[in-house]
Amino acid sequence: MSAYQDDIKAVAALKEQYGSSWAAINPESVARMRAQNRFKTGLEIAQYTADIMRKDMAEYDADSSVYTQSLGCWHGFIGQQKLISIKKHLKTTNKRYLYLSGWMVAALRSEFGPLPDQSMHEKTAVSDLIEELYTFLRQADSRELDLLFTALDAAREAGDSAKAAEIQNQIDNYETHIVPIIADIDAGFGNPEATYLLAKRMIEAGACCIQIENQVSDEKQCGHQDGKVTVPHADFLAKIAAVRYAFLELGIDNGVIVARTDSLGAGLTKQIAVTKEPGDLGDLYNSFLDCEEVSAADLNNGDVVLNREGKLLRPKRLPSNLFQFRAGTGEARCVLDCITSLQNGADLLWIETEKPHVGQIAAMVDEIRKTIPNAKLVYNNSPSFNWTLNFRQQVFDAFVAEGKDVSAYDRAKLMSVEYDETELAQVADEKIRTFQRDGSAHAGIFHHLITLPTYHTAALSTDNLAKGYFADQGMLAYVKGVQRQELRQGIACVKHQNMAGSDIGDNHKEYFAGEAALKASGKDNTMNQFH
Repeated sequence: MSAYQDDIKAVAALKEQYGSSWAAINPESVARMRAQNRFKTGLEIAQYTADIMRKDMAEYDADSSVYTQSLGCWHGFIGQQKLISIKKHLKTTNKRYLYLSGWMVAALRSEFGPLPDQSMHEKTAVSDLIEELYTFLRQADSRELDLLFTALDAAREAGDSAKAAEIQNQIDNYETHIVPIIADIDAGFGNPEATYLLAKRMIEAGACCIQIENQVSDEKQCGHQDGKVTVPHADFLAKIAAVRYAFLELGIDNGVIVARTDSLGAGLTKQIAVTKEPGDLGDLYNSFLDCEEVSAADLNNGDVVLNREGKLLRPKRLPSNLFQFRAGTGEARCVLDCITSLQNGADLLWIETEKPHVGQIAAMVDEIRKTIPNAKLVYNNSPSFNWTLNFRQQVFDAFVAEGKDVSAYDRAKLMSVEYDETELAQVADEKIRTFQRDGSAHAGIFHHLITLPTYHTAALSTDNLAKGYFADQGMLAYVKGVQRQELRQGIACVKHQNMAGSDIGDNHKEYFAGEAALKASGKDNTMNQFH
């Protein structure tokens, strides 16, 4: 028997127990409301989604073709519409998540207004957005189930028992819109205690997966900008431990931690690592520093000096008081970061790269897997990359290596529209199409995400509407470009009153007041034009 039928029976028994004072209570209405409110707390969501993510990770380990994907969100409505679209077109949410981007929180959610991705926004905006996303996803469940309940009532009234049984089966086997969110905690917003406190808030809001990076909190930069400063491994590992403690305290024992390394593009460190003996983790971190050999006579007041194998080495210090790593050490530092993170509590890796190149990613993952065989990545398919230019240049270089004639192409100008229909462009587009599949098969990428997709789609669609509406198109720009497309593509939001919960409210009013309910969905509701 389904949970729906169990609830009807349980409430009927309660009704009988309480007698005439509960005469107005309809057990099936209660069962419907319970079905529409399956998740009562954020911790229930965190546990449910952690179980999903762990299952998906195990399935990827067994078969790298079953990778996962997500799109970044900056508002609950955006996340809701993504999942509604996934269910409409793909019929299941399996292997599809949401990503919460710190960049978008900074740019779009701060009370200061738009901010760069430098951890200057209110840190509670992160946990608030997680709660908001799950509020909208739960409302998507409530709305979709409400439509099924309405259809069930109509089938019953028509005496169509077969249709009623079909709809009841959909209710009994309903797939929720609730999916895992990979949530960005930046560099932890302070010391490990601050990281722990924010991680708790995020988990309580529903986060099953927290991504943390190895930059200095007060010097944090966007992963695709210059000036990134990393911390010694001990500092980063303390924050990973803080996140794990937060999960364990709240009872989410299988919560997921993504350890992100920015070392590939970070040439600076604020600290010399503490080291107790040659070859320890602090010593390995310091070994990448750009140093010059000096004698005691060369030392100036305030100099920092390393003693390595009897030699005095002075790390190069910049006017900013930061220390510089040797050029060309980024990949080796990334590999060390990843291995140590997985050995100390992290579950997944994130390597921030400067371009989308399967070979580059695979080379680092191959090194990591020599120590951690099941190491796997979350990878940022970033809008900061010029995907068209990058892949056309990769194909151009491959053509050259194969001895093909490339005289018709200018490598520096391959973004040009004049190349769009060429063989090179078509090969490049196919490589872009299969990038995620290839990256998962050959470079250990378990999860592919786009950090900022709806930031860009909102700007593009708004530009297209505004240029017509405020010019000579007027309402035709909206009708032709938006509403007509909503109707023809079956976009649920064309019935915006329904999407906002008006019909759910009408049904609740009927539960509460019966025939006396004043409902909004009568014959004069203009939404009826969209049936």
